[in-house]
Amino acid sequence: MGLWDRLKQHAGAQLLEVIDWTDDSRDTLVFRYPTFNQAITDQSKLVVREGQVCVFVSEGKLSEVFGPGTYALDTRNAPIMRFFQSIRYNLEEPYKGDIYFMNTRQFMDNGWGTATPVMIRDAEFGPVRIRAYGIYSYRITDPGNFLRQIVGTDGLFTTDEINGQLKRKLVSSMAQIVGSSQLAVLDLAANYQDLGDKLCDDLNPSFQESYGITLTDFTIQSISLPEEVEKALDERSKIGILGDLNAYTQLKSADAIEDAAKNPGVGGVGASMGVGFGLGNQIGSNMMQAQQQGAAAPAGGASPPPLPQQGSTYHYNGPTGQAQLPLDQVVQNVLADRSANHLVWQAGWPEWRKPADVAEIAQRLPPLPPAAERFHYNGPSGQGQKSAAEIAAEVAAHPDARHLVWQKGWESWKPAAEVPAIASAMSGGGDVPPPVP
Repeated sequence: MGLWDRLKQHAGAQLLEVIDWTDDSRDTLVFRYPTFNQAITDQSKLVVREGQVCVFVSEGKLSEVFGPGTYALDTRNAPIMRFFQSIRYNLEEPYKGDIYFMNTRQFMDNGWGTATPVMIRDAEFGPVRIRAYGIYSYRITDPGNFLRQIVGTDGLFTTDEINGQLKRKLVSSMAQIVGSSQLAVLDLAANYQDLGDKLCDDLNPSFQESYGITLTDFTIQSISLPEEVEKALDERSKIGILGDLNAYTQLKSADAIEDAAKNPGVGGVGASMGVGFGLGNQIGSNMMQAQQQGAAAPAGGASPPPLPQQGSTYHYNGPTGQAQLPLDQVVQNVLADRSANHLVWQAGWPEWRKPADVAEIAQRLPPLPPAAERFHYNGPSGQGQKSAAEIAAEVAAHPDARHLVWQKGWESWKPAAEVPAIASAMSGGGDVPPPVP
């Protein structure tokens, strides 16, 4: 650039300015206002609109943050005199300043999702892998901190430059919150809002300190299970709706007939005939058996009622595995280990139940002694329900490990040594007298 061109630019830069910015994009977080040689004339007007803040950096230091309104800037660059001052510095302005406009509106509808499945432990299904996705919103709440920590001297800063970091933090925290919530996988859908609110509460202090932004919303749109687990749940739902394994077998036979009928080959016809004949024979056999039973029954209702069954049969899941067991065997399994996770189910129930919630089983279980207070425990030996004495033994066996406990009504897990009942058990219960002098 020639000397004459530079002189013309300097002449134009001596005039007072009206500094303002209107944003027609949807992704601009920060915009640095362009000024000649980063020199702002003293008493220039600054206009800040609603939804904006303006950060004034004077001579390399953050000077002031302006909210919505109109201001007169106080700088050291007086009109006309600034030109003569710049001559000493090869026509470079000695007193520089920067104006950064920042959008303080909410930046909404930012997507997040788990790139790979997240492993969690479920009380009913054991270890399972889940995927999740949703949207989140945020806004700048500490402009000075955002400029120092994130923007630096960038003249145009957009959402693409920070969204990747935010997504990684959000997904990591979401997996931690879901895993520590102790919610069953089947109950997660009913708690999407609570989980999202908890994540915002947990992350906002660190986001404000590290980035100068605040999460205004975190929405979980879906948490899904692996395809094979979803298929197993669909099969179980069919059994629960039908309420009868025989009816379920007949349904599968009918499905096989329909699939075979779609196959125009000879094999498909043969399969259709075979399944059809088998199902017809089964139906005919059932009808003949019903007729024989009707003919054998004496008229007038003189026949005695059927003998009572020896207790009900339940689908059982517990430490010994999953099986269909009579009532007495279920009671024996529960009494063998009262602290284990036992679940039972019968046709027609919407979900598995604990034995203590089934009247027929609960009346056969003796009550636990009052002193046997149970805690949810997590430590080197795994997770389960244990008494204070059992937890004290775990602490003694692994004194350097991390031992956490939780009970219903507590807000979070606690170290075992901070619980009075466990601390008493660790010290001998307070029943041991001091040594004889």
